[in-house]
Amino acid sequence: MTGSAEDAHRTSGQLATLLIDASEEAIGVAGGHSGGIYLRSGTPGLLRLAVLAGLPGPLFRPWWRMHVDRPFPVADSYRLGVQVVLPNATETMRRYPQFAAGLPFQFGSLYVPVVGGGITYGVLTVLRPSAADAAELMHHRDRLVVLAEDLGAALLRLENGRGGPPVAWDGEPVCVRPPGTRPPAGRAGGFAWDPVTDVVTVDERLPALLEVPAEQFGPGVHALAQALAPADPSRVLAALRETAAGRPPPLPLYVRAEDEALRLVELWSPYAAPSPPGTPSGAHPVRGFVVDPGPGAAADAAADLLPDGILCLDRLGVIHYANPRAAQLLQRPRAELLGRSLWEGVPWLNQPTCEDHLRGALLSPDPVRFHVARPAVESAVPPSEEAGGTPYEGAWLDVCVFPGPDVLACTFRPANRVAEAAGLRLPAEPDETAPEEAPRAVSLAPLYRPIVLAIALTEAVTARQVAAVVMRELLPAFGGRRLAIYLLQDRHLYLAWENGFPKGFLTPFEGVGLDAHLPGVETLTSGRPLFFDSMQQLTEAYPGIPLDATRGARAFLPLIASGRPVGSCILGFDVPRTFSTEERAVLTALAGLIAHAMEKAQRYESEAALARGLQQALLPRRLSVHPQVDTAGRYLPGTQGMEVGGDWYDVVEAGDGLALVIGDVQGHGVSAAATMGQLRSAVRAFALGDRPPDEVLSGINHLLIDLDPGQFASCCYIRLDPVSGLARAANAGHPPPLLRHPDGHTDVVDLPGGVVLGVDPHARYPVTELLIEPGAVLALYTDGLVERPGVDIDEGITALRVALARAGASAARPGRRPLAGVADRLTAKARHTADRPDDIALLLATRRVAARNHRRGGSHPLHPPTPT
Repeated sequence: MTGSAEDAHRTSGQLATLLIDASEEAIGVAGGHSGGIYLRSGTPGLLRLAVLAGLPGPLFRPWWRMHVDRPFPVADSYRLGVQVVLPNATETMRRYPQFAAGLPFQFGSLYVPVVGGGITYGVLTVLRPSAADAAELMHHRDRLVVLAEDLGAALLRLENGRGGPPVAWDGEPVCVRPPGTRPPAGRAGGFAWDPVTDVVTVDERLPALLEVPAEQFGPGVHALAQALAPADPSRVLAALRETAAGRPPPLPLYVRAEDEALRLVELWSPYAAPSPPGTPSGAHPVRGFVVDPGPGAAADAAADLLPDGILCLDRLGVIHYANPRAAQLLQRPRAELLGRSLWEGVPWLNQPTCEDHLRGALLSPDPVRFHVARPAVESAVPPSEEAGGTPYEGAWLDVCVFPGPDVLACTFRPANRVAEAAGLRLPAEPDETAPEEAPRAVSLAPLYRPIVLAIALTEAVTARQVAAVVMRELLPAFGGRRLAIYLLQDRHLYLAWENGFPKGFLTPFEGVGLDAHLPGVETLTSGRPLFFDSMQQLTEAYPGIPLDATRGARAFLPLIASGRPVGSCILGFDVPRTFSTEERAVLTALAGLIAHAMEKAQRYESEAALARGLQQALLPRRLSVHPQVDTAGRYLPGTQGMEVGGDWYDVVEAGDGLALVIGDVQGHGVSAAATMGQLRSAVRAFALGDRPPDEVLSGINHLLIDLDPGQFASCCYIRLDPVSGLARAANAGHPPPLLRHPDGHTDVVDLPGGVVLGVDPHARYPVTELLIEPGAVLALYTDGLVERPGVDIDEGITALRVALARAGASAARPGRRPLAGVADRLTAKARHTADRPDDIALLLATRRVAARNHRRGGSHPLHPPTPT
């Protein structure tokens, strides 16, 4: 193994150890029953679950990956750098409805960002029993914060040590048992394996524990695996090799020894001890021990006699006990159940119905009861071997799960009436405990998908956002990889969104009419969804239709809202597949939700276009100029929400001076833009009359209260004398101006302003005087330029001050007009940001360095010079 590869393996092991220890300690300090750690990944904007403690990983696969922009508590904690405390299911539903719809169970949760050296590495999370309110969890949160700080510092050291790679996680989560739930230690024995020499050593207790001669453990790892689990040595051998490869230790294994008794095998590798130079990959030394979980034969013998099937699972879903009746009802021999996860031991239980109910039992304290259909195959358990019954075909089973702090007890019994209704043959023996009416099992996972999608679509207001929600929520649920959404306009379909299709493949379908013989057209005109299990089916139904390179399935869904055609949606799959009746029904329902969202988005974009046009008409086409003053303004609309708002700036003649104005009306859309226009007109009228700054703000304050008592705005008004440089300023709740002096030093101008406009009719706005030297640059701006979610606005103002100091060096050089370039540089980052949550206005002004002063005489000083 090379030095760099060896360091990478060692770093990986150290990282896993750090995360496992931190997650287990977090569960303890927060009084939780499970938890984990999300880490940043190699994919920008994507978090991955690195460690999951106290819960089986396969049941929580949908939450292994988390985009940082999703409205989920983990994403908010990471993106905003805040702690999120959700004491119960009610508060979770109120604040994070999509998250609550996916896990609709009674539990509380805490989320704390893991930060080291200013770097946010991930999020520490704990799931715990419900609490009455957040106050009950403040002590637990504070302890988690300390633990997260320690973990962040350790991750920073790990990243910086030996020039290690950036700390990130791109694999599957490591699943571990929570602290305090490990099986009680009975008799135990240990062993060691050196992968380089393939030498196995055991202590004197292990042969006695397994009742195997000592020589049977050698000479190599294959003999060790055979001695530990004679019935299934391959599982132990695979786990040993994974551990030797320097990967995180696998889950503890339950195996059957020679005497058929259940034994627990745990493995680890001493990551801190470096492998010898030249060691090949996958050659870390491995240590392990075997534990007899202890007595329990009497309890097992009693449960063996019960008429119901009984399973005992730990919190990772591993089966510790199964009585003979459970083996018969589940159609699996006991030897294939014990020591395996439930979905591994009983593969046909690996279905959404069971998964959702098991999640509920693991996350909430109440028992869970449901019904599940067993496949119609002959029992794998001979009646003579287990319960003395007879083989029988598939039937419905009544399942109850009773959760405990460390284990889950499951009971199984035939549900007679459901089976009879389904026409299935029942066991020979009567079951007097069957319920009077057993409702048919329904898969909650597909049913909650429409709920999750509906909640997400309520927050999407543009066609692009609707399509992004469909990509994020719908396609992964059904295994799709490709999406195209067409919208109807003037009896033609136009592509609004595509993802995953080859470049240019959809171009021939752009603008097709409603008379075209295409599935995307006919699904809309007929109102019926079209499903094709393979490309062969598609070509048989539509001969000559262009196809891409894949052979997968396609679903064409009509987008119809309240009886009105909106467009069509195409889902693409890379491989052939069959659409079940349930999937077809769910996809059809989801298409209706998408159609309503798209229709809403079209109305929204029409209103947004009207608001943009109104705002552009109200913003100044040109700014008043003066021979000794240069000004530059910039406006950027937001790209989230209504996109346009009430930000404005202006430069107005005020006697022999100039009035510099900037303002921000609350809200977005046509109303905010209209209010902005009225205020701008009022400010211009006051300024042209050369009214003092305090009178200007008081006047528009009363105007806004009269116009709309529920509306408010901020504003900064500065009257500048271009000759003397004296400026008189008043502020109404607006961010403070910045002043860059000729020597480059840049200050935040402290204006003791009054309250925002539109709140208090008796508000007063004090006037502050300051001197603007020749070559100095004054910057007025709105909060959209300096405010970021989760970041204090003072930090944004500081960053803008530094940027102005760097960008304004040549702002007042004679003979040039570089201020426009300064404005471009200050707004460059915002201009290239795809998602701007707010609109942005910026106004810069500088007094020119000139050879002579201009006063009255000749052309009016406020008029632009005559062009030559």
